[in-house]
Amino acid sequence: MRSDFETVAVERRDNGILLVTLNRPDAANALNTQMGRDLMELFEGLSIDIEGLRVVILTGQGTKAFCAGGDLKQRNGMTDDAWQAQHLVFERMQRAILACPIPVIAAVNGAAYGGGCEIAAAADFVYASTNARFALTEVTLGIMPGAGGTQTLARAVGERRAKELILSGLPFSATDAEAWGLVNRVLPPEQLLEATFEIANRIAGNGPISVRQAKQAIQRGLQMSLADGMAFEIEAYNRLVPTEDRREGVRAFNERRKPDFRGR
Repeated sequence: MRSDFETVAVERRDNGILLVTLNRPDAANALNTQMGRDLMELFEGLSIDIEGLRVVILTGQGTKAFCAGGDLKQRNGMTDDAWQAQHLVFERMQRAILACPIPVIAAVNGAAYGGGCEIAAAADFVYASTNARFALTEVTLGIMPGAGGTQTLARAVGERRAKELILSGLPFSATDAEAWGLVNRVLPPEQLLEATFEIANRIAGNGPISVRQAKQAIQRGLQMSLADGMAFEIEAYNRLVPTEDRREGVRAFNERRKPDFRGR
């Protein structure tokens, strides 16, 4: 995995945690074509080879914005063809984030508007600072959410709330986002990354194959009937029975020590 992206800072931390920072602070970390390509390359790469990583933390540079959405300065005067070509990049980027085999935690440190809100909603779960603000404002620009927002937000907050927020374009606070189910936890800005790393480290300490299989079972099972979802769960479970990690987990429990999971 390369770390010299133009618009995204990538830093590998201890315990297999990858910190990914949207890095266009002068533009409120707005999503331009290059950022879409950078995120697409990064997350598509993880789908091919996770390189021993166990958790991704996704945040924004600075203290004011996670991601202000699509870069409207870049989009100003775009032809229809250029707009659609750019959007194809954004669509592929979102699919790559959603398909990431390891957990993705969004640490939303400020404004998450439009595409920024969609990126946060594509994560497995979200921690947010008290100064975070969310909105899907696309209808105020004569478009609509097109990077998964109508689907991921509705799954997080429910159909009626999603319709209210998307059809009005109204912004909402981190506290509201937590109450409605989009955000898991709200923290003071200075505690956001610390708390996100704390939960990431806890996840990273669990069986890595177990975590990946459980994530897949939840994500795919929710798209199925209950009976089909339970059948899928058993297939995911059975994948764990012959692993070294399963044997190590039981052995460590009986020996009253912390397990040493190797992802095998």
